Amino acid sequence: MAEPGFWDDQSAAQNTVKEISMLKRAIEAWTSVFRQYEDAEALSELVDEEPDEGMQAELEDSVEKLETAVSALELSALLDGEYDSHNAILSIHPGAGGTESQDWASMLLRMYTRWADSRGYTVETLDYQPGDEAGIKSVTLLISGMNAYGYLRAEKGVHRLVRISPFDASGRRHTSFSSVDVLPEITDEETIEIRPDDLRIDTYRASGAGGQHVNKTDSAIRITHIPTGIVVQCQSERSQHANREAAMKILRARLAERREQERQARLMELKGEQGEIAWGNQIRSYVFCPYTLVKDHRTNVEIGNVEAVMDGMIDPFIEAYLKMKK
Repeated sequence: MAEPGFWDDQSAAQNTVKEISMLKRAIEAWTSVFRQYEDAEALSELVDEEPDEGMQAELEDSVEKLETAVSALELSALLDGEYDSHNAILSIHPGAGGTESQDWASMLLRMYTRWADSRGYTVETLDYQPGDEAGIKSVTLLISGMNAYGYLRAEKGVHRLVRISPFDASGRRHTSFSSVDVLPEITDEETIEIRPDDLRIDTYRASGAGGQHVNKTDSAIRITHIPTGIVVQCQSERSQHANREAAMKILRARLAERREQERQARLMELKGEQGEIAWGNQIRSYVFCPYTLVKDHRTNVEIGNVEAVMDGMIDPFIEAYLKMKK
């Protein structure tokens, strides 16, 4: 970063800084775990030489923390997809069921917000539509942090709730559904680079009104971008140089538009088939009544503490899903 000219291209420099920062965090994580291992090993040798209940308890606590840290590293090692390191755009949409489903969507919103907070991620609300009486009709969040998309892609699908509805005066049990969609945030701020060899430039005499000079010189420009077949032309300016500059601006805009269309096509591939927000399509069930259980139907992981899950404890589901996909 201290090299001369590094900051001449602001966009490229920022991307490099971001990559360096991610690599530093990864190295620091591994270094921290190795230090924990060395400390636990040294403490183990002391306990072997001079048995002591206090040091034994400290050793057991150190080993427990080390196991947790190693498990986190193992999980992050599974995140090797193209967009896994990116921020995540998470959307929640309630299924049929009115207020009950809309309330369930708001509960999921709280769950993911709590999960993000526990990881030190930042949460930005991009879109929020409140429900008619309670809950939400839809919400879209930008969850920013290292590997946010890599983790949260495990949450894409239909989530099912079974509980005694607080909106039912008869106290009956209801089943509600909400869908969760997760996409990577793809930021592409690079300038459009156009190679001269990819261009065919033709000059011709401008036609129509425009004055004596415009009509008598080959000032009009037609540029063909050979790789894409995009053709732009400009004849509104008095000089060939000015028309060329204007035509290049148009070409860059057309290429940027094309790149955005390709990006959208890639996002649609990532999004895949969502399926109906209803019975039979759920990836996970959250049962509050007649018993308490959260079960992931893809991995069969079960957690009986529903309250903890709703407070953001979803890492066991994410870890099991990522291991299953591998």
